[in-house]
Amino acid sequence: MLRLFLGLFALLYLLSSCQRQAEEELTILFTGDVLLDRGVRPWIQREGTAALFQGVEQAFREADAVVINLECPLTNRNTPVSKKFVFRGEPEWADGLRQAGVTHAALANNHTIDQGRQGLADTDHTLRSAGIIPLGYGLTTEEQLRPTVVRKGRTEVALFNSIPLPIENWVHQEGQPGVCQASIGRLAERIRDYKNAHPDAFAVAILHWGTEFQPHPDMQQRYDAHRLVQAGADAIIGHHPHVLQPCDTLSSSFVFYSLGNFVFDTRHPASHSSMMAVLHFSPAGLRAESIPVKVHRCRPQIYGKAVRNP
Repeated sequence: MLRLFLGLFALLYLLSSCQRQAEEELTILFTGDVLLDRGVRPWIQREGTAALFQGVEQAFREADAVVINLECPLTNRNTPVSKKFVFRGEPEWADGLRQAGVTHAALANNHTIDQGRQGLADTDHTLRSAGIIPLGYGLTTEEQLRPTVVRKGRTEVALFNSIPLPIENWVHQEGQPGVCQASIGRLAERIRDYKNAHPDAFAVAILHWGTEFQPHPDMQQRYDAHRLVQAGADAIIGHHPHVLQPCDTLSSSFVFYSLGNFVFDTRHPASHSSMMAVLHFSPAGLRAESIPVKVHRCRPQIYGKAVRNP
């Protein structure tokens, strides 16, 4: 009888533990580049911002958080920086992003600065007013490097966002609106410090890096990925090449070198293939999946089943 009782107790404990872990699983979905200008603008004017994401709305709903890379400022200012490609989205379009399920927007890239420092500050204010948390933005280097922490139960994930590439006609000015341009070395140091202070937390590096329209990560990306994983990064999410690049597993960490475009108007055939990275965090560890996407008429459409990353 005692043996039966102990067996039932162990089974109940196991079931309770599994249920608790399931309740504390935090799912974050990451996308590639989202442009709200140029060829995308007419679609928004006809159908609204939220309609851009109808093809992926189910995946968005199933996630606790959705992180996009926003490839334009959202501002009424027309103060373009002198550079080859300059974009601008309307501030009111941020509400449509939130309505679609977007919760976070990575700003550390080479286009959120397109309407100058005040246009960038407008973007931060506009997103926050819509209930979207900006990443990689601040007035100081310290603010820009500070991670955004997402929590669910005992599960804690720190999101770091940086562009380690030079930005055309843009220099960092301490005390002025800017995006995180931390080097990989400095970012690795911050991740290491964070993991030492929060040993049970996860860390994700969201990077705007690589070479445009190259289907494979360059040697610098591979080297930098190793440095960040050694520093404690549990996952790396990349964009900027506008095309898909392979996924990789380094130690027990997941590396998505480039997710490609997501909402975009480029005509390059290879830029129409994309993916969403879905990371499942829990006290038991981290699982990763990729969901294949096709960009059709500027909008993402799921065209296959989720694939679990090894």
